[in-house]
Amino acid sequence: MKKVSQLLSHKGSHITSVSPETTVLEALQIMADQNIGSVLVMENNRYLGIMTERDYSRKVILKGKSSTHTPVSEIMSDDFPAVSPNDSVEWCMQLMSDKNIRYLPVFDNQMLVGIVSINDVVRETILTHEETITHLKDYLHSGI
Repeated sequence: MKKVSQLLSHKGSHITSVSPETTVLEALQIMADQNIGSVLVMENNRYLGIMTERDYSRKVILKGKSSTHTPVSEIMSDDFPAVSPNDSVEWCMQLMSDKNIRYLPVFDNQMLVGIVSINDVVRETILTHEETITHLKDYLHSGI
C-alpha cells in the first residue's frame, strides 16, 4: 500500500490555514473559494486544530451562534489523530473509519507538512486498484 508521502506528492502539500481569531464566516469564505471542506488553524506556525464544515454545522448552526462574530478557535476540532509521511494510506483509511473523521493532519518530526482528507485516501485507493487491474490485464494478455 502507498504511503502518505506519496499521496501528498500527488496532491501537493499546500496548506490552507487561518488564525484562531478568524471569524467562522471568513473561514467559510476561504473554504468556498478554494473548494475545500476544512482549514487548519495555526498561530505563529504552530498547529492548533482544524475547522471543518462539520464543526460549522454542529457548533454554530445547531447552537444558534453567529458566523460573523464567532472565532474559529471556539468551534475548531483539536483532537484529530496525526499521521506521518511514512504511514500507509490504508492506515489513514482505518483511522478515519474508526474515528468517523474526514481529515488527518500530517506531521514530520513534529512539523505540520500537510493534511489528508477522506477524498484523498479514497482517490488514492481507487488509483492503486486501477493500476493493479491494468497490470493483471497486461499479464493475462501477454500470455496469449
